[in-house]
Amino acid sequence: MTLTAGPAGKTSLTSSGDARSKGGLIPRGRMLPFVLVTALFFLWGVPNNLNDILISQFMKSFEINRLQAGLVQFAFYLGYFFLAMPAAQLMRRAGYKAGILAGLILYGSGCVLFWPAAMITQYWFFLMALFVIASGLSFLETAASPFIIQVGDAATAEQRINFSQAFNPLGSIAAVLLGSRFIFSGIELKPAQVADLQARHIYHAYLRSETLRVVNPYLILGAVVLFWAVLIAFTPFPHAGLDFSKESRTHDTSKPLWKRKHFVFSVAAQFLYVGAQVGTWSFFIAYAMRYTALTQRAAGYWLTAVLVAFTAGRFLSTWLLRYVSGATLLGVYAILNSIICSVAVLWPGWLGVACLLAVSFFMSIMYPTIFALGVKGLGQRTKSGSALIVMSIAGGAAIPLVMGLVPGVAQSYLVPAVCFVGVALYAWFLSKPEPEELAEAV
Repeated sequence: MTLTAGPAGKTSLTSSGDARSKGGLIPRGRMLPFVLVTALFFLWGVPNNLNDILISQFMKSFEINRLQAGLVQFAFYLGYFFLAMPAAQLMRRAGYKAGILAGLILYGSGCVLFWPAAMITQYWFFLMALFVIASGLSFLETAASPFIIQVGDAATAEQRINFSQAFNPLGSIAAVLLGSRFIFSGIELKPAQVADLQARHIYHAYLRSETLRVVNPYLILGAVVLFWAVLIAFTPFPHAGLDFSKESRTHDTSKPLWKRKHFVFSVAAQFLYVGAQVGTWSFFIAYAMRYTALTQRAAGYWLTAVLVAFTAGRFLSTWLLRYVSGATLLGVYAILNSIICSVAVLWPGWLGVACLLAVSFFMSIMYPTIFALGVKGLGQRTKSGSALIVMSIAGGAAIPLVMGLVPGVAQSYLVPAVCFVGVALYAWFLSKPEPEELAEAV
C-alpha cells in the first residue's frame, strides 16, 4: 500500500499494483516536479566534487599542508550537520518545495561569496562560503531524497531514488572536468623557479592569480542555481503525503526514531560511507601525483575517470536492483571496496590508481541505498529521519581529517577500508525494519 495525493491535497491509500499501473516509477501528473527535483542531484554533485579540485588548488595558492587543506571538507560538511534539522522543521510547516527553494538560495549565495573571498585573499572566507553552500545542499538533500522516495509507489522507492541519484555523479564529472580545465592553471613551479619569483618580489602576485582562478566557475554556478530556484518557484508541486502536521503529531503513537534499530544504524552507516567516499576522492589527486608522477592537471583528469566509473556503477547497479535486494548488493559492494582499498595501500602506483577507480564503481549505490533502507517504515517520521541521515553526512568532515593525520598518502586509505567494513555489517545484519514498523507506515 502507498499514500497518494487527492485533488484537494488530501492523501489516500492505493495499492502498489494500482500505483504501477497508473504511472510506473513516476505517477501521472508528477513528471515535471520529478524532473526538476532529479536535476538537483546533478546540481549538488558539482560543488561536492569541486572541493576535490579546491583542496589541491588551495594547497598551492595558500601554501598549506594536507591536514589544513582537509578543512575544506570539514567546513563544507559541517553545513550539512547543522542545517539538516532546521531544513526538516521548515518542511514540516511549509512542505518540500519551500525547503528546496531555501536550499537553492543558500547554495547560490555561497557561490557568490567566492568573489569577496578572493578579493581579500583569505582562506577562512572561502571556508565560510563553502559552509553557506553546504547549508543550502543540506536543505536540498533533506528535501529531494524523501520527495523522490514518496512521490511514487513504495515498492519501487529504491529503484526511483537510485535513478535520480544516478544524475549526481554526472554533476561530479562536470565539476572535475571544468575545475581541472578552468581552476588548475597547469603551472607547476619547481623550487628554483619559486626562489626566482621570490627574489623578484612577484611570488605573492603569482599565488594571488592562482587564488583568483576559482572565482569565475563559482559565479557561473551560482547564476545557474538561482535560475533553477526561479523554475522551482513557478512549478506546482504535489502533496507527497506523510506530512508531519501538529494534528498528526498529537495522535502519533508510532515507535520513536531512536528505538528503530534499522534507522539508528543507517545513520551510523551513512556517516562511515560518506566519510569514506569524500576521503577517497579528496586525496586521489595527491595519491596519483605522489605515486605515478602525473601532473596536477593530468591527475585531475584521472579523477574524472574515477567519477565516470562511479556513474557507470550507479546506472548498472540500478538495473541490478531489479533482481537483487538493496541490502544484499550494498553488503557485497562494501566488502569488495574494503579489499580493494587495502590493495591500494599495499601496492601504491598505477595498480593503486586502478583500485581507487574500482572503489568508485562499487561506491555508486551506497548513499541512496542506505538512505532508502533507513527511512523505510518511518511513516510520519520520514522528514525527521531524513534530516538525521543527512546530518550523518558530517562523516565527510571527520574522515578526511583522520586520513590527513595518517602518515603517508597511501597508508591513509586504510581509513576508508575500515569504514566499508562497517557499511557491510549494517547491510547484512542491521538494515531490516521490524514487521510492526512497516505496518505502522501504511
